[in-house]
Amino acid sequence: MGVATRRFAIAGAALALAGLLTELGLDRSRAVAADAAAVRILSLGGDVTEILYALGQEQKIVAVDTTSQFPASALTDKKSVGYLRALSAEGVLSMNPTLIIASEQAGPPEVVKAIKGSGVQYIDIAEKQTAESVPEKVRRIGDVVGAPSEAQTLASKIEADFAALENDRKQIKDRKKVLFVLAVQNGRATVGGAGTGADAILQLAGADNAATGVNGYKPVSDEQLAEFSPDAVVVMSRGSGDRHGANTALTLPGLSQTPAVKNKSLIEMDSLYLLGFGPRAPSAAHDLMKALYPEPGQTAATP
Repeated sequence: MGVATRRFAIAGAALALAGLLTELGLDRSRAVAADAAAVRILSLGGDVTEILYALGQEQKIVAVDTTSQFPASALTDKKSVGYLRALSAEGVLSMNPTLIIASEQAGPPEVVKAIKGSGVQYIDIAEKQTAESVPEKVRRIGDVVGAPSEAQTLASKIEADFAALENDRKQIKDRKKVLFVLAVQNGRATVGGAGTGADAILQLAGADNAATGVNGYKPVSDEQLAEFSPDAVVVMSRGSGDRHGANTALTLPGLSQTPAVKNKSLIEMDSLYLLGFGPRAPSAAHDLMKALYPEPGQTAATP
């Protein structure tokens, strides 16, 4: 074989090899894309869904629960399996998920046990309500769905936002005593006491919980309301169809002589935004802080 012939043969082999490598690369890319498309996530919990959307994973979500209210498109674009704490195994599994990411509040327990026994990958997400737990939750979900880099970026932003919030808290001169009213039914208020998300968000906003003597969310008497003597009352907005009556909180007899009523200090905020402890938690706490301390000089503005 002459030199020219050998060179031609080598060049041809190189081209063939390059073509083979290119084809292998394309096949691998197609396989990765197919694997991604095969992932069918069932998201249970408003915070879980919010994080998945923030990480750009919404295309993998096949269904959500009814607490998944942010972004609003989650409930309109995805199928629903009902309320987070009243799930049915049949309803959940009928969505044919390959991965279930669920708040630990999902229930009832026997249904969750049955779902876990089905063989579908089930990931529990802890429901801690602290400044540290939110970025931890983001990183956990990011690792599960294969988006650790995006999760790290989001978690770092949340940590920075909480740090800015802490600086704002240091500017508060006189902390207010605030009562969180979850609902008013039959003329009786259910308030958020110690160990609740309400207590946590009040502390983050630089306020003292007026109902610290109450554990959990509990109905209280008019006498107790009078003893709380809050400077302000916080209620959750649920839209025009609200049947919980929290918007009537200031009319309760037990609050009639309190500073909150005398100053007409009622703050109404979206329930998921305020108590969801998702990526927007620092903003929610800051908005509550601004509502409680509107006077110039009492809080430093957050950029």
